[in-house]
Amino acid sequence: MASNSSIEWTTHTFNPWWGCTKVSPACDNCYAEAISRRFGFAIWGPESSIRTLSEEHWLEPLKWNATAAKQSQRARVFCASMADIFEGRKEQAPLRERVWQLIEQTPHLDWLLLTKRPAKATRLVPWGKNWPENVWLGTTAENQHWADKRIPALLDAPAKVRFISAEPLLGPINIAPYLRGKASIDWVIAGGESGSGARPTDPDWIRGIRDQCEQAGKAFFFKQWGTWGPSPSGLVRLSKKRSGRRLDGKEWDQFPAELLATGSNVLSDSSTGWIG
Repeated sequence: MASNSSIEWTTHTFNPWWGCTKVSPACDNCYAEAISRRFGFAIWGPESSIRTLSEEHWLEPLKWNATAAKQSQRARVFCASMADIFEGRKEQAPLRERVWQLIEQTPHLDWLLLTKRPAKATRLVPWGKNWPENVWLGTTAENQHWADKRIPALLDAPAKVRFISAEPLLGPINIAPYLRGKASIDWVIAGGESGSGARPTDPDWIRGIRDQCEQAGKAFFFKQWGTWGPSPSGLVRLSKKRSGRRLDGKEWDQFPAELLATGSNVLSDSSTGWIG
């Protein structure tokens, strides 16, 4: 299936609007804010307006769903890369309602709702305790403080798949307690920061997350080193392309096996709960 996204862990990216408010250190060098400023949009901060998109844009997920159905292959949709679907401002409410309707209209798409505000998720969705099967809920965990603050709220949501984005990873984190039990994390994405102001990510922080996932039998995805990459002499400043995304000699592209339950031609390892 063709993809409209360059993000390694998704097939498509869909934005119901552009604009957000920063809430934690992961937001300090926000790429979405930088892109918005490049286009001349002043849409960041609690007093700023948001940028809305065309009606044609809102039809795209319906086309992706039709293609996925025709090919008998599920597609992943990251919503939203230029905003936070659960920021919760009143002017965003009608757009959020349209997203919920789109999710229900596109059963062949798995919607990845990544937020820094997971505590608001159950209040802002209309599904009560019966969320659609095609909703994955994720939260950002850039360091231990924010992991411990956000992940318990994430685990309270009855999403079929729950995931963590440890990107940009700004310190070592212990997520082992959240990887076990009936309500647990299914998938962890980790990565370093890119851009002119990027902060380095210690390779051992990434290895620590990978090892915890392997021990718990959970999927691990390493997205990128970013601007700072490992070398024999330590971390060096490189381009994102040059630093790459190999960790200890391989690319880690694991996805939760549950997500492949229908319409997949990829085999999963049921003993570990992940596919490579």
